[in-house]
Amino acid sequence: MKQKNLAMIGTFRRTMAVAVAALVSTVALAQGVIQGVTGSIQGGTEVLRIDLTEPLSALPHGFATQSPARIALDFPETMNGLGNNLININQGNLKSVNVVQAQGRSRVVLNLKQATAYRTELQGKSLLLILEPAANAASVAPAIQKTTFAEDQNTSTLPIKDVDFRRGPDGAGRIIVSLPNNQVGVDLRQQGKGLSIDFLHSSLPEGLRRRLDVADFATPVQLINATQQGDRVRITIESNGEWEHSAYQSDNQFVVEVRQKKIDLSKLSPGPGYSNEKLSLNFQNIDLRALLGVFADFTNINIVTSDTVNGSMTLRLKDVPWDQALQIIMEAKGLGQRKNGNVLWIAPKDEIDDRTKKDYEAALAIQKLEPLRTQAFQLNYAKADAIVEQLTKAGTGGGAGGNSTRFLSERGSAISEPRTNQIFVSDTSGKLEEVRKLIASLDVAVRQVLIEARIVEARDSFGRSLGVKLGGSDMRATRGGLGGYSIGGDNRIVFGSSYANLSGSNGSASGVTNTPFINLPASLSNVSSVASFALSIFNPAANRFLDLEISAMEADNQGKVISSPRLITADQVKAWIEQGTEYPYSVTAPNGATTIAFKKAVLKLEVTPQITPEGNIILDLDVNKDTRGETTVQGVAIDTKHIKTQVLIENGGTIVIGGIFEMEEANQENKVPFLGDVPVVGNLFKNKTKTSEKREMLVFITPKIITERPAQR
Repeated sequence: MKQKNLAMIGTFRRTMAVAVAALVSTVALAQGVIQGVTGSIQGGTEVLRIDLTEPLSALPHGFATQSPARIALDFPETMNGLGNNLININQGNLKSVNVVQAQGRSRVVLNLKQATAYRTELQGKSLLLILEPAANAASVAPAIQKTTFAEDQNTSTLPIKDVDFRRGPDGAGRIIVSLPNNQVGVDLRQQGKGLSIDFLHSSLPEGLRRRLDVADFATPVQLINATQQGDRVRITIESNGEWEHSAYQSDNQFVVEVRQKKIDLSKLSPGPGYSNEKLSLNFQNIDLRALLGVFADFTNINIVTSDTVNGSMTLRLKDVPWDQALQIIMEAKGLGQRKNGNVLWIAPKDEIDDRTKKDYEAALAIQKLEPLRTQAFQLNYAKADAIVEQLTKAGTGGGAGGNSTRFLSERGSAISEPRTNQIFVSDTSGKLEEVRKLIASLDVAVRQVLIEARIVEARDSFGRSLGVKLGGSDMRATRGGLGGYSIGGDNRIVFGSSYANLSGSNGSASGVTNTPFINLPASLSNVSSVASFALSIFNPAANRFLDLEISAMEADNQGKVISSPRLITADQVKAWIEQGTEYPYSVTAPNGATTIAFKKAVLKLEVTPQITPEGNIILDLDVNKDTRGETTVQGVAIDTKHIKTQVLIENGGTIVIGGIFEMEEANQENKVPFLGDVPVVGNLFKNKTKTSEKREMLVFITPKIITERPAQR
């Protein structure tokens, strides 16, 4: 029985082996096999011939890269029957050919010396790949550069659906043309400083035959003109300045972007944020999953595609960075991506959002179940109570529910120990690590600033005064004669400011001595002594005198008072210093009692410094310079000088934050009426005083950041 079972098992294995061999043979016969790859030059044109065992049903999809210069063609359900992967050609622009087989398809890669255009033709069981001569591309006149963007595959004329203009986020002008299908042929060429685009076998509705002035959009594009030219639609784009363009087509939408040219004129602008290797793609109704496989092969990035990604698209790109091309595809199909290392997961955006939401919910659930740990943190500069308040205080969240948020988790707690300046935190391991990083940022030595102020008060006064005394003396009465001057009868008159010793039997003046009748001497309020010059005129008997005294003075006074308060404070901490006197004054209380209050006449400096990241210092300054003023019935008045401002000063620099300049001039003249107005002689009957006083106050501020020194232990 046992031998019979063994015989049956052997027969089953042989049968299965034959069936598998037959299946493999059938698959091999169903697939095409690349039998030969040869290169030749026909009529000056390079031609690569690829021979297969089965004729191709359609032209293979391909793409080209600029650097390195390559052309790649994909052959689905085709095997490599050459026996090796590398074929050296070394003919013209073609160096070698690589044939790689993977996942039921083969890829033929042409390694070129320089990038060039190509076209493909089917010839029986062979495929001919014709390379455009590189010399032709160089010989094209720069005034007109024509590019066949897409071959025309329409047999009938179809209407263009829409022509629109938009401004891109990078300031580029985007011309968007909605095509009737993805088979429309497109010719794109540059003419002078503009672009001309022809859509073959197309018509333009009357509503779209217009001229768009888009200069106000602040892009290089100025005008867009859409016209009908026979059986084609022509759109001309006029641009301004130095610009460059790129074009791509996604299914039925054709887009041209015109943007400002970058500084490096030898490279095309890849758009904002795109700088990877450039490629050119030309696919007609390619399966979306196969297209993503092309990107995986080109970029050597592992791409995982969700099962919900399906569909096909038509895509034509020329010299576009591969990451920008991938972004265009995903935006056109509503896809999103998540990257983990060198693995890229591509799926619909809703699916990615759901997965991200579930990941966050799972992380939150794990956090609620994770065991708590307690860790002590020693603080060096910050206060333990202040840090605990920052960790545990609740603030209003930005959500619709207005939930309170705090740094610690819902189960976390923290306490402080002021005596040793420590805090003890209980939370999950992840939160404890975040607390450690937060404390490392907060518990740092605060930089200090030395602020020095110099308040300079300068006084400059000048005074000049000129005066005169005019008087006379009559000594005749004291020597037995008659004093004064007769005015008729026994009446006599004496000139002077006073009359003394009026006695005598005959009624005459007994004597008049030293009696000036003009007394206008020089005087200045702040000068006590006066320089004078005197002159006396008398008769031969020396009993009558005429006295003239001229007095003059000039005073020049200069003074300077410098006050220099200074203080040190921490960054963003207010500090002040003041010095002066408090004067008492009476105040009546609401109950009628009299109390004593005080008002200050002080020099005060109040400042709040802020150190900027560049090393400069912002100062909020409040400077007072008060002095005692006049005494009034209510008490002592205070003369105040006050400056309040905010300034930005470099470290160690000095700035004048304000100043007060006062100037007082006075001209005074005292005279005897009428007599003082007589020319020349009138100067004997008046005095003149001229004063000038200047007062100036300037406030200088100098902040200095105190250099940090390492702690000595």
